[in-house]
Amino acid sequence: MENNKGLYLQLFSIHGLIRGNMPELGKDADTGGQIKYVLELARALGDHPDVCQVDLVTRYIDDKRLAADYAQIIEPLSENARIVRIQCGGTKYMRKELLWPHLEEFIERTIRFIKSEGRIPDVFHGHYADAGYVAMQLANAFDAPFLFTGHSLGRNKRVKLISDGMDENSINKQYKIDHRIQMEEDIIAQADLIITSTRQEIEEQYGLYNATAKGFCVIPPGIDLEAFYPFYDLELDSDLLSEEVKQTRYTLRKELDRFWANPEKPFILALCRPDKRKNITGLLEAYGTSKELQAIANMAIFAGIRSNINIMEENEKAVLTDMLLQMDRYDLYGNLAIPKKHDFATEVPELYRLCAESHGVFVNPALVEPFGLTLIEASACGLPIVATNYGGPVDIIGNCENGLLIDASQPEKIATAIKNILIDPQKWSQYSNNGINGVRQHYAWQAHCTATLQKIYDLLPDFIQPSQEKDAMKDSRSSKKSYGARLTNVNHLLITDIDNTLVGDAKSMRQLFNILDDNQGHLAWGVATGRSLELTIEAMTEFDIPVPDILICSVGTEIYYGPDIRHDKGWQKHISVHWKPERIKEVLDDLGFLVFQEAEGQRSHKISYYLEDKNTRLDRVYQALQEHKLRCKVIYSHGQFLDILPQNASKGKAIDYVSYKFDFSPRHVLVAGDSGNDEDMIAGKSRGLVVGNHSEELKHLQGQPDIHFSNDEYAAGIIDGLRHYGFI
Repeated sequence: MENNKGLYLQLFSIHGLIRGNMPELGKDADTGGQIKYVLELARALGDHPDVCQVDLVTRYIDDKRLAADYAQIIEPLSENARIVRIQCGGTKYMRKELLWPHLEEFIERTIRFIKSEGRIPDVFHGHYADAGYVAMQLANAFDAPFLFTGHSLGRNKRVKLISDGMDENSINKQYKIDHRIQMEEDIIAQADLIITSTRQEIEEQYGLYNATAKGFCVIPPGIDLEAFYPFYDLELDSDLLSEEVKQTRYTLRKELDRFWANPEKPFILALCRPDKRKNITGLLEAYGTSKELQAIANMAIFAGIRSNINIMEENEKAVLTDMLLQMDRYDLYGNLAIPKKHDFATEVPELYRLCAESHGVFVNPALVEPFGLTLIEASACGLPIVATNYGGPVDIIGNCENGLLIDASQPEKIATAIKNILIDPQKWSQYSNNGINGVRQHYAWQAHCTATLQKIYDLLPDFIQPSQEKDAMKDSRSSKKSYGARLTNVNHLLITDIDNTLVGDAKSMRQLFNILDDNQGHLAWGVATGRSLELTIEAMTEFDIPVPDILICSVGTEIYYGPDIRHDKGWQKHISVHWKPERIKEVLDDLGFLVFQEAEGQRSHKISYYLEDKNTRLDRVYQALQEHKLRCKVIYSHGQFLDILPQNASKGKAIDYVSYKFDFSPRHVLVAGDSGNDEDMIAGKSRGLVVGNHSEELKHLQGQPDIHFSNDEYAAGIIDGLRHYGFI
């Protein structure tokens, strides 16, 4: 990144159906108002003078069913804002609920991207639960502030789905709701700041959780006032009536007139995803049962983007099918328009203005609306609004006095509110003008960004604002580097076994530590050991070993990072595939010559035994495991220790994982060991080193490329290896 002057912010919205040009809002359940929110937030923050770069990070999708836009790794949004796409879980599109198992991969690849950029983000901001988890883990890795905006929360969703008639098993199967709620509990507890759009979110959504948040801040989102300008501007400013605008208005009018018998009447407009919670059914019942309302006005419902209803998801299919049935039930032909699609970027603003020109009304009939971005957009264009009295609309109408709140569960009240506005020209004009003025005062992106950045400054007390005419620090955190900052700012890595490799000669070990300290600008180091974390720390204390950058423990089944011993949960998740520890113990219990090691030798992903006189006995262990189709790894070392590990685990594989995660070239990774349980890491992709005091178990590796057998013993052999490979 060339420009280091100003804040570097990363926003996360994981699901992937995000693009800067013509976003496909309403395409499916993942393409609601949150997409528009994060796109406009990224652009607005990028325009702020104190910000040098904003990345909106989402999932990379290369799927022939979808546009090629989603396979563009970097997509510019503005001079200082861009979409960054990170691959995880393959490249095909999958709905967000299915992404949970792949988020560790997303985190790993994002760390690689950050390293390639040469600068660590100052803030990580997650939008929605999955992105909140990703941002939380990255903020933890880099000791940076973590912001969270939930948009919607799992506990509320579960309550609504149960009230809709779904049972808890079905909810969990489809939405992974229990896992989501647990993650939200962790996110709420760890977020440095939670940003909400309304006070209602804090009280009635986050209030359902057990976790105690560090802090909340209500900052309403803004809108693009250049796109959503008042309907009368077209009459007063001829420059706005470009050929593009004329064509858009003509296309929309032609599409609407196709449905209406009397297109000259005012019309009632609704714009939402085809979701049961949006209560389109209630709005159609309100209109369909009121002959008076049908006589006064037409209706237009834009319910997402559809082609073939039969191939859509069940929720959307049910809503759209019911719309068509209600149209027939109430005989709304000639009064109701239900177009198949709309272009959000160009058509929706004109749709609001056409409705306002007809002196119509915008209705959001949702039973619960967390915020209500479409209400602000419609108001900015001069449309009076009718919306639920539960959620964000309460704040919007409270601030702007631009419409009526209703109990959206009662169709007759929806109809009455709409009619009261339509038949009273004075009230219509008052609500129209109030909405235009109120949105400019309360819901501009500039105000949102100013408030957000002020909160960020509070979390970054050392940050020097460019607006104060000083250069920003490249890393605005304290001089103590996080493990993420440390490992993304070096290009060489040493990993060594402890027993009989690092430890054994105190003098050469002290010399090695001095060398590592002198070369810390380009060289990180770690240990890889069969010991548990507790025994590793015990050994480090006993031999006065400083905390390394990386600790690979329990024969490669656990990874931790210094100086705070942070556990790498991604590695644990990676090696858990096909791991069946209880079944393995059950099978091996039948082999009487195996002695189960003491409790401290057992770990969640390592089962350990004593085995004397391996001869045919080791073959019997392999045979028993194979007969029962148990996929695992067997490691025998020092003539007595037998470790059973997950198939994907070992010290070598753990080193490969760390090398990939922090983008170390194998040629720049040196691994050192002395015994059989070091073999897979010494003979792996990296540069191998065998110290002079090695056991016979490693003798067969002599002569292999990229494996250096040192004549020096213990730590002196490590120093020799560092020099041999040019690391120092």
